[in-house]
Amino acid sequence: MPLRAIAYASEATAGLAADRVDGLVEDAARFNRMAGVTGVLLHDGACFLQYIEGPADGIDSVYERILQAGSHGDIIELARGRVSHRQFPYWAMRWLPVDAALLRQLSVGDWAGFARRIGQDQSRPTAMDLLAGVVQPLVQPG
Repeated sequence: MPLRAIAYASEATAGLAADRVDGLVEDAARFNRMAGVTGVLLHDGACFLQYIEGPADGIDSVYERILQAGSHGDIIELARGRVSHRQFPYWAMRWLPVDAALLRQLSVGDWAGFARRIGQDQSRPTAMDLLAGVVQPLVQPG
């Protein structure tokens, strides 16, 4: 079954508290597990950047929920397409606090083909390289 992925950035609703984000992510994780979707949500207190991956029908249903959510607006789709494998198979959804500079760097990064430059010139990392750099230290082996 081919896998699809979507990355987007958005502005959080004014006054959205961290405990509310926790609740939204718990709800999303339950829905994503049923849809076969995994991913990560980055939040700097004002904006979000999310990457999701999974089967096409699961991605479609999850993304429709995202587009309808009242917790954010001004959604900008950064990339959409096929991926050969999951980059982040370990989380149905998890949110990570990041600083605004990193979120901006990811938002304007190279998302083309969700490519990574593993073992290549890292002086110009892709958006997926940057995202993996944020997530990888948090992944527990086994």
